Amino acid sequence: MLSDIFVAFANTRPLRSRMLSARATPIRAALSIVLAAIAYAPHACADAIVNDVTQLNPIHVRELVAPTRIEAIIEAVKNHPGPISIGGGRYSMGGQTATDGALQIDMRRFAQIVSFSKENKVITVQAGITWRKIQEYIDPYNLSVEIMQSYDNFTVGGSLSVNAHGRYTGLGPIVLSVKSIRLVLADGSVVMASPTENSDLFNGAIGGYGALGVIAEATLQLTDNVRVEEHSQLMPLSAYRAFFDKNVRDNRNVIFHNADIFPTAFDVVRVTSYTKTEKPVTISDRLTPADRDYSSNRRVVEVVSEWPGGKWMRQHVLDPWLYRKSAVEWRNYEASYDVRELEPVSRKLSTFVLQEYFVPASRIDEFVPRMAEVLRRHHVNVINISIRHSRQDPGTYLAWARSDVFCFVIYYKQGTAESARQEVQGWTRELIDRAISEGGTYYLPYQILATKEQFHAAYPRAWDFFKLKKRVDPSNKFRNRLLDAYYETGDAPRMSGSGYPSPRQDSVSTSGFTGSSGAPSPPFHRLPVGSPFR
Repeated sequence: MLSDIFVAFANTRPLRSRMLSARATPIRAALSIVLAAIAYAPHACADAIVNDVTQLNPIHVRELVAPTRIEAIIEAVKNHPGPISIGGGRYSMGGQTATDGALQIDMRRFAQIVSFSKENKVITVQAGITWRKIQEYIDPYNLSVEIMQSYDNFTVGGSLSVNAHGRYTGLGPIVLSVKSIRLVLADGSVVMASPTENSDLFNGAIGGYGALGVIAEATLQLTDNVRVEEHSQLMPLSAYRAFFDKNVRDNRNVIFHNADIFPTAFDVVRVTSYTKTEKPVTISDRLTPADRDYSSNRRVVEVVSEWPGGKWMRQHVLDPWLYRKSAVEWRNYEASYDVRELEPVSRKLSTFVLQEYFVPASRIDEFVPRMAEVLRRHHVNVINISIRHSRQDPGTYLAWARSDVFCFVIYYKQGTAESARQEVQGWTRELIDRAISEGGTYYLPYQILATKEQFHAAYPRAWDFFKLKKRVDPSNKFRNRLLDAYYETGDAPRMSGSGYPSPRQDSVSTSGFTGSSGAPSPPFHRLPVGSPFR
C-alpha cells in the first residue's frame, strides 16, 4: 500500500516528466520489493529489559528481535555469536524466557495459521500465535482445541515449551494433543519431530523450555465444540478422591473438572464439573468477550487477599452467590479465559504468583495436610488452590506427570522486597520436599527456587535431557535463567527408582547419539526451509 501511495504522489507532481511516467511500473515494482522486505524483516531493538507477568524478574538482554518469517529465525540462530533465548507471551514467572546479555527471539509476530483441516480436526500454526487466535479461527467450524491451559492469551510455543495442561478430564499434558512440531536447531537446520519421527527431539522440545531450539510450528489435534453444563458442590476435602474416582475419572461426558481448596483451613473444596449437554445455552457468547471489563475482579481479589475475614467472605458469601445457578455454555467459552482478570492495579510492592505441585493420585490424602501445614506455618497469603487431574505423560524428558497425578495450583500474594522473596524461597523448598517425599514433583515455569538436588530428585531424567542438549546444542547457545540454574554438561550418575518409562526411541537421531540399541544412529531428517510442514 505504501508503494502505491508513493507512486501516486510521484505521478501527481507538476513537473512530472514523460520519463518518470514511463518508469512508473518498474518504480512501483522496485518499491514494492523494498517495502515488502521492510514489512517482513524482523523487528529489532538493542539493550532491552524484558520481564514476566510477575514483574519480579527484569532481565537485560543485549538485543531483541521479533521475526515474522522462519528464514529470519534461522538467520538469527545461525549468525548470533552469543546466547539466545526465546520468548512468547511472557507468562512464565522465573526468567524462563531470557538470560542476561542474550539475544531474545520474541515470537509473537510469528503468528500465522499454516494449514487447517476441518475433516481431520487438525490445525498447523506458527508458534507465536495465541490460543485465542486459534479459537477465533476454528469456532465457526464448531471445533475446539483439545488440550490447552485455562487462559487463551498464551502463545502456542510457550505452552508447548512448558508442556502445559488444563482442566480437561481424561487428558493431561499438552504433549498428548501435539501431532508434530517444526524445530530450528542451534546450527540453523530445520527438523520435523513427532512421536514417531525424531522422537528424541519431540520429547525434549515439548516441556524443554527452549533448551534444544526454537519451536517454529506445531500441528495440533482439535475436537468438537460442544455445549457444557456447570455442576458445583461443596464437600470435605477428605471425600474428594472417592468422589472423583466414582463420578469424574472415567466419565467421558465430563469435559472440564477442578476442585478449589479454601484457605486457610484447607479442609473444604468446591468441586466443579462441566458435562456435555443438549440443553440450550444460557450464555450466548461463543467465546469470552475480548473487551470484557475485569475491574470488579480486581476488587474481589483485593478483598480476599487483604481484608480481615476476606477469605471467609469468599467461601461463605461470594462463591455461593457466583454458583447459585448452573450455566450452560459452549466449550470454547469455558476455554477462553483472559489473564486480564487476574491482573492487579499495581505490582510495585506486592505481586500475585503461581506455584504447582504434582502428586500421584493415590497420595493426595497424605500430601494435602503436609502442604497445608507449611502454608499456615509461614502465613502464606493463599488466594486459592485449584486441584486438577492428569494422565501420565507419554514420555517427555522433563515430565511432571510421571504417573497418574493430581495437580495442586497455588495462587498466592507475596511482597516484592528481597526479604519477602527470601521467605518465599524457604517455604517453597519445604513444599518441594513434601511433594518429592510423596513421589511427586513441582512445576518448572515458576520462580526458580529449588536446589539442584531438589531439581534432580523431582526430574530424574534431567541428565538424559542434558545429554541430548549437549549433542544438539554443543555450544549451549539456547539459554535462559532456568537452564542457567540447572544445566550441566558433564556426566553424572543416573537417578534410579523413578519407575518412569523411557521416551520412545526411533532410528532417526542426531549424528553420534546412541539410541536404545547402543549403536550410533543416522543424522536427523532435516527439512529445507521451504518444505511443507507435513
